Amino acid sequence: MSDIEQVELESLLPADSPRVAGEDAAHILALAELDAELPPLVVHRPSMRVIDGMHRLRAARLRGDEKIAARFYDGDEQDAFVLAVRLNAAHGLPLTQSDRSAAAARIIRSHPQWSDRLIASASGLSHRTVAAIRRRSTGDVVHSNTRRGRDGRVRPLNAAEGRRLAFRLMTERPGASLREIAEEAGIAVSTARDVRQRVGHGQDPVPPKLRGELGERADFYCGAAVTSMPAEEIRELIDRLRRDPSLRFTDTGRTVLRLMGTMQTVSADEWTRLVHGVPPHTTEMLAQVARTCAETWLYFAREVETRGYQPA
Repeated sequence: MSDIEQVELESLLPADSPRVAGEDAAHILALAELDAELPPLVVHRPSMRVIDGMHRLRAARLRGDEKIAARFYDGDEQDAFVLAVRLNAAHGLPLTQSDRSAAAARIIRSHPQWSDRLIASASGLSHRTVAAIRRRSTGDVVHSNTRRGRDGRVRPLNAAEGRRLAFRLMTERPGASLREIAEEAGIAVSTARDVRQRVGHGQDPVPPKLRGELGERADFYCGAAVTSMPAEEIRELIDRLRRDPSLRFTDTGRTVLRLMGTMQTVSADEWTRLVHGVPPHTTEMLAQVARTCAETWLYFAREVETRGYQPA
């Protein structure tokens, strides 16, 4: 906000107030009777609407003042309303419970990405009350996959989804830093580091405790990575590689194609059937072998991507 300035009363417009019932007449009279200078208003510069201080403005007009001290705020109207709620909740005539609830509902509509706790801190309500208001407002609210917390950080609503997004970003931009990945996926840097380590060890980027059923997580598994590419597309890629003369007619190419032929791309339902059909006494050994194979293919994929295409 700006420094304090003297502003003509006639230039100011009524507030977009969080007070459902408007100003309190008795409070305005009490302020008008004070001999001391009234504390500065807060005014939205683009619209010249009062953000905080309507009682003081009414009192100044009542006692015939021509100017009043004010600070200017230059943000947008939605953020100006949030500021009005914060300031009115912090001092002066207290907001009623109805005022706070109505303000929270409006902030949920204008800032759907904000967490319940962040909105609670602005409106003076408990985060549980804000959560209840959000549930009642679902028809009016634009849904967001993330929430901005009181610390300013953006987090995904679903921790598993944040990890999957981080994994996709790492795959698409292998040179990106962990901090860049974390910021874009809405997760902590430590979580992004864990995703990279898990994938590097041939593990699902989402730990078991955060996963749903296997069929809800992916269309299929290929090597070490959980991917959303349909199995049919992978099979088509493998068929194209098998038809490529540079692979078919060289020793290296034939070896790669032979190894690839042992890899299956199946649906999530088929993986579920296989997982549940494994004899209990073989699970540990099978997991070790599968993880080793996954790590080997992951190493191969990284080396191939790094090498790129080099003409013979």
